[in-house]
Amino acid sequence: MKLKSYPEYKDSGIKWIGKIPEEWAVHRIKSFVPYIKNGQWGDDSSGGNNDFIVLRVADFLEFNFNLDKELTIRNINDTKLRLKEGDLVIEKSGGGEKQIVGRVVQLKNSSKDKKYTYSNFIGKLDISNRMNKTFLNYYFKAFYNNRVNFNYIKQTTGIQNLDSTSLIQREYFAYPTDKNYQKSIVSFLDKKIAEIDELIEKDKKLIELLKEKRTALINHAVTKGLPVRCTQTGLDPNANMKDSGIEWIGKVPEGWKVVPLLKFLESKVDYRGATPEKVVEGVFLVTGRNIKEGKIDYELSQEFVPEDQYKEIMHRGKPQIGDLLFTTEAPLGEVANVDNETVALAQRIIKMRGQKDKLNNYYLKYYIMTALFQRHLQSYATGSTALGIKASNMCFLRLIVPFLSEQLQIVQYLNQVTDKIDKTIQKIEQKINLLEEYKKSLIHHAVTGKIDVRGSEI
Repeated sequence: MKLKSYPEYKDSGIKWIGKIPEEWAVHRIKSFVPYIKNGQWGDDSSGGNNDFIVLRVADFLEFNFNLDKELTIRNINDTKLRLKEGDLVIEKSGGGEKQIVGRVVQLKNSSKDKKYTYSNFIGKLDISNRMNKTFLNYYFKAFYNNRVNFNYIKQTTGIQNLDSTSLIQREYFAYPTDKNYQKSIVSFLDKKIAEIDELIEKDKKLIELLKEKRTALINHAVTKGLPVRCTQTGLDPNANMKDSGIEWIGKVPEGWKVVPLLKFLESKVDYRGATPEKVVEGVFLVTGRNIKEGKIDYELSQEFVPEDQYKEIMHRGKPQIGDLLFTTEAPLGEVANVDNETVALAQRIIKMRGQKDKLNNYYLKYYIMTALFQRHLQSYATGSTALGIKASNMCFLRLIVPFLSEQLQIVQYLNQVTDKIDKTIQKIEQKINLLEEYKKSLIHHAVTGKIDVRGSEI
């Protein structure tokens, strides 16, 4: 569907806003949001009439709240701060990797029989009847996504904060003066965003199915063998199975062994110890956050250590191509093979190298990725906040070992099939990214008057 522009435009008088449709006006946000009321945390739930669901930053979705999860219930003193369906709130303070300070969300699809309020890190926007709340929500979303003129967010000690809610109210805002125009834009966006989100959700489910297929292929190949097994006497399509002697493993192909995980290692290096100094530029430090789904992802975390300290940091053993990296905590049990010898390795990572004539490092990676081993690993995990495994417990872990020739066959097979699946997933993820960008663009163009959606089929 091709969308047209408005018939006539005029200069808004505000440089960063630019031209706006002739029927639109420009005012400060304060004209429609005279107050931003701070929230409250309250006291422990008492089970009485003043118990409210306190919505928090952790409950934010893109445009509204996630009301399907387990929510926080607290005893609230000021019941006037009750949230109603359609109300808008803004995140005032937050930290961590997914900082969302300045994001505005709307309470939608709330239960009529439940009482909602909001935490002290959130502010509620009191909105004039002259403004459609959902239009304003889309407007904030458009400019937050593009980080336009957001000079009221500051960074302090790793935490983002709104410098002042009054600064938000002083921002200029272009809008259609007719509420029916506002409503028509909202109706258009509601429908189009729902259609886009449905496509994205289908693609995400397809990715999950592909990941399940990849996991199943790895599980079968590493614990039961290939469809046509390679044995010491050649290919055998009808290889027999035998009892492993270990209940949680069950049957394995004949000729395979079950041994301690560490038995066939040439070396094992544990990097637990003092935290190295971090710098802006230097040697890349691979942390547990970089190791995910069998690979080192250099985008997930980017930390560096001084080049002149590299030798000391890695004095226990430098990495070689193919070495296996195993995370011992936060997260536990992620693995990847080294693909760059010039990196440093952080705490909570163990580097393993198999004996060349007994254990292939890539086979070891696939084995550790199996659901069978991961369940086994969890049985030795300890910790209340983050599960980890003690070095002393590593000796209890077990490894299923085929002949080396069969390990290489399994690795070759799994490299091929997983690479094909990963490329398909990558294409779907690229499609999702394009849909997300299109969604942002559609919202921005609609709420800034770049496209005229009045009369569009919805």
